[in-house]
Amino acid sequence: MKQIARSISRELPGKASLKHLKYLLFLPAGYKEKETEKSWPLILFLHGSGERGSDLELVKRNGIAKIVEELADFPFITISPQCPEDSRWTEQAEIVMLLLEEIEEKYNVNPQKVYLTGLSMGGYGTWLLAAQHPEKFAAIAPICGGGDPQWAPRLKDMPIWAFHGAQDDIVPLEKSQIMVRAVKEQGGNVCFTIYPEAGHDSWVKAYDDPELCQWFLAN
Repeated sequence: MKQIARSISRELPGKASLKHLKYLLFLPAGYKEKETEKSWPLILFLHGSGERGSDLELVKRNGIAKIVEELADFPFITISPQCPEDSRWTEQAEIVMLLLEEIEEKYNVNPQKVYLTGLSMGGYGTWLLAAQHPEKFAAIAPICGGGDPQWAPRLKDMPIWAFHGAQDDIVPLEKSQIMVRAVKEQGGNVCFTIYPEAGHDSWVKAYDDPELCQWFLAN
């Protein structure tokens, strides 16, 4: 099944106007709407800054939203929201979580198998959302992103696999190193893969590695 283009509109607490978010929804080939005895793992994917805007086709250029266009047997329900132009995931965090809640209510999602990943700006968003909602995600995979090391105590019990290219000249390798070090200092469960020759596009190698999906499902 190809990805379905959808949108969500919500009035957030304390906000005067509606918040809108476009997104892509992918349902695995074996998914059946009326089948209630089987639940499915879910991946929430956050794209980078280059895919912001109002054209959902942009979201399909990289990462999970690209992979599910090519792999019909991808075994996860996936949600790939699009961050509006001139915004960042830090500003969209509330409505992204409302979107996730809505998908969990409408579809047969396994609440113990909800995963979060993102690249570049989405890598930053991954660290942030995981720190804000550590009870929500079974595991996360931030790619070439960063965050606040003070979040580490909230992340220490969550399986994390971080990725970064050593030659990244957009988001320095140090941004991931700081977060990984902080979580490890809290006794956290974190793996860190550095691609020595990769630049900012380290997500290509990360998402092409079949071990990543296997790792998600094992957590």
